[in-house]
Amino acid sequence: MQTEDGTGKGGGEAGASRCRRFEGKVALITGGASGIGLATAGRLLEEGAAVVIADLDSEAAQAAAAELKDRGLPDVAARRCDVTRGAEVEALVAWILSEHERLDVLFNNAGIYEPGEVHEIDEEAWDRQIGVNLRSVYLVSHHVVPVMLEQGGGAIVNNASVAALVGDFKSAAYCTGKGGVGMLTRAMALDYAKRGIRVNAICCGEIDTPLFVRESYQIGLTPESYREILYEAHPVGRIGLPSEAAAAVAYLASDDASFLTGVLLPVDGGYSAV
Repeated sequence: MQTEDGTGKGGGEAGASRCRRFEGKVALITGGASGIGLATAGRLLEEGAAVVIADLDSEAAQAAAAELKDRGLPDVAARRCDVTRGAEVEALVAWILSEHERLDVLFNNAGIYEPGEVHEIDEEAWDRQIGVNLRSVYLVSHHVVPVMLEQGGGAIVNNASVAALVGDFKSAAYCTGKGGVGMLTRAMALDYAKRGIRVNAICCGEIDTPLFVRESYQIGLTPESYREILYEAHPVGRIGLPSEAAAAVAYLASDDASFLTGVLLPVDGGYSAV
């Protein structure tokens, strides 16, 4: 199930009674122009972080940053980046260091969804989904981890999706990529546990974003009929909000989760418990 796109605010107005868990910290969010990424940007800004939104869609990223600034959250910047290209990721990280001199939180959120069974997916569509959903997590982490090691620690949160925990129909490439993200999360957590870097993942069920509408048409359903199916599939009887996913990211990235690493946290209304 796709969860990374769409729009959604971070929950609460700027200046609401949020603790300042990220005061003085710098966060990078990939796929941050909309949906869970945008909601997380708002949440981390509310809690004191400086946030860099990276997205392939430059105009959307700039619009997202402007929206956050209009909400009274000024410490945000937007940068275009193709996270499947190492040179662009390297340049992005170099720019962040030139502006902020540190990088404390990475949210690997960028992702795409294209439906299909194995015999239906052509090589290009397969490679595209694996590239964005899995390879980008490696590439961005590859360039961010040395920064965190040098400064003595950091927190990485990956958007693994509930597809890292359970299979789904007509989602072979998506499930493969997200399953890989789940295992990469655990492997990285072990590698860096004694060096101050925690690596965890959120595993979201369906999240209520505009991509939900596009996804429904992709699989041949109306948004209304798809919503009814998903309400039944999620034991809580509804789908999630971007702000709820953002709250989970903020928790895993904060010192409140200092004893958590290698965790694949379901944020799915009980979907994976069935």
